[in-house]
Amino acid sequence: MMNTYWFKPRQRGWGATPVTWEGWAVTVVTMVIVVMTSMLAPVFSRGTAWDYSAIIIDVVAIAAFLMISRLKTDGEWRRRKS
Repeated sequence: MMNTYWFKPRQRGWGATPVTWEGWAVTVVTMVIVVMTSMLAPVFSRGTAWDYSAIIIDVVAIAAFLMISRLKTDGEWRRRKS
């Protein structure tokens, strides 16, 4: 099976940029998860553990995004100067 890359290293700065629909899908899904948990936290937080759950969900979503994007990047992540 061919290894296809979903991200490419950025030309400036640190990190990667999505270049395929899979990369964009992972990026959008992560953004939706983080925004929705942030928006729903005040609604459900009335004395419950939702505040901590929202933080944990966000951390897990961002960590999974970083791991996937790191594995699916064509090249290494390093700081690039302009």
